[in-house]
Amino acid sequence: MAAALDEAAGTLLAVWEAARERTMSRLSSAQLRAVMVVEQYDGINLRRLATLTDMLLSSASRLCDRLVAAGMLEREPGRYDRREISLHLTPAATRLLAELRADRRYRLDQILTGMSPEGRAALLRGMREFDEVARRSEAVAAEGWPAPQPSGERLADLAETGEPVSEEPPAARTA
Repeated sequence: MAAALDEAAGTLLAVWEAARERTMSRLSSAQLRAVMVVEQYDGINLRRLATLTDMLLSSASRLCDRLVAAGMLEREPGRYDRREISLHLTPAATRLLAELRADRRYRLDQILTGMSPEGRAALLRGMREFDEVARRSEAVAAEGWPAPQPSGERLADLAETGEPVSEEPPAARTA
């Protein structure tokens, strides 16, 4: 079962990767991961960011310097300790992440449309259960995986109707 899931997950990862490649001209993989962690933990300090991204503190600091220069992060003094720096996303970073997710969801919708309603419903049930069990496991908790993101109405639509909600491609919206 694990081997079959590993093979099937490769396709899902390919969809993720294709969407991520669109952002690669603006951010490296490490920068994108850092931006996503800051989104998850707004106001995070540099030390926690380094821990969650498995980086040395000095490397995380340089990475943040580049993200600040690129207009993706803002630094501000901490509320309780002015020596500590809090990290926040800029509107440009928020737009970039929204574009990444829209592209990823569009690509997923294209695949889901080819599936039967029963297959989509079974996939969603299985993925939700997988996510719940994985997040409860000690191995996942020890790795510092982020909490789930709100999935919004699109997931609710899929769960209720078994139909994906198609959108026009992101390139058409942003061109």
